[in-house]
Amino acid sequence: MTRMDADVIVVGAGAVGLACAAELSGGGLSVVVAERHASPGQETSSRNSQVLHAGIYYPAGSLKARLSVAGNRSLSEFCEAHGVPFLRTGKWLLAVEPDEEPRLAEVVAGGRANGVELEEVPIGRFRAEEPHVRAAAAVLSPSTGIFDVHGLFRVLRVIAEGNGASFAFRHSLKAASPVAGGFELVFSDPAGEEARLTAARVVNAAGLDADVVAAMPGLNVEEVGYRQTWTKGSYFRIRSARRHLARRLLYPVLPAGYGSVLGIHLTLDLDGELRLGPDVEVLGDRRQDYSVDEGRRSAFLDAARRYLPSLEEGDLAPDQSGIRARLQAIGAPFRDFVVAEESARGFPGWVNLVGVESPGLTSCLEIAREVRALLGA
Repeated sequence: MTRMDADVIVVGAGAVGLACAAELSGGGLSVVVAERHASPGQETSSRNSQVLHAGIYYPAGSLKARLSVAGNRSLSEFCEAHGVPFLRTGKWLLAVEPDEEPRLAEVVAGGRANGVELEEVPIGRFRAEEPHVRAAAAVLSPSTGIFDVHGLFRVLRVIAEGNGASFAFRHSLKAASPVAGGFELVFSDPAGEEARLTAARVVNAAGLDADVVAAMPGLNVEEVGYRQTWTKGSYFRIRSARRHLARRLLYPVLPAGYGSVLGIHLTLDLDGELRLGPDVEVLGDRRQDYSVDEGRRSAFLDAARRYLPSLEEGDLAPDQSGIRARLQAIGAPFRDFVVAEESARGFPGWVNLVGVESPGLTSCLEIAREVRALLGA
């Protein structure tokens, strides 16, 4: 009989992997979390806008809609209960030009179909509240907020370890195969030596490489539609002297052809600083390059000046970038999160979490609950 090292191995210690570890270990399962970096949340989970989304933009009934609406409530309650810095800033949805108002109405109707509270605000009130912002129409999402993602990582890890979960950092997964009663996973450990772990269940929360991990036990990821495309998003920070330009997050409705730089939005951090982004750059070579190209500044400035007309080139400085693993190609039909237990494909006990881009951070606790239900834990 094959020896089992754990009930569950979670591959990846981003927000979703950490949430799964906390959730599953809380149900009495022995859990090992394997992460290729030296600490949690070093990739997609921490390189983003740190926004608690409301669930506005996704088709009714989709996992993205359902889990982000539920996650807006559960994650905000979690942050408040565990002392994770959190601020419900609210967000303005903007039609910058009058001909964008029908698109704004479509977005509002979709959000309300998902159960999101949205307030249509008289333009006079908006201009009084945001005198530096140009818009023809504005709608308020009061439940949108921002939070400290690193604080979230710390709390989830403490909870998981308190439940008996263990973490294997600097362990890169090289292979996985079914064995009697579960799976054997082969890692390269910090010394470059081979380490083998076995478990009855595996949760693939590998983020950028979730499709690669999904293929390891023998799943044809092309056939099942799990191949991910990496898209890079860069951010530019607005200098502190201009932080008075906005009181809330600013999200112009996207023009036709998603991926245009004109969709760049403005967010706040917990210190009140302003940041623009992300834009969209497809990475065909799947290389983790997090540099921010100074040459993108003019495109950011042109996009932001649509709704912040007083911005000047010297107001912007390169900030961070992040990479998302997308299932939906730019301009292609909607693709939902993959949250799938693979018994039907011959891999019982293996759960794939693929294409977990935004609103994955907002949804992390809810995804973990879905995983626990799929595993019957």
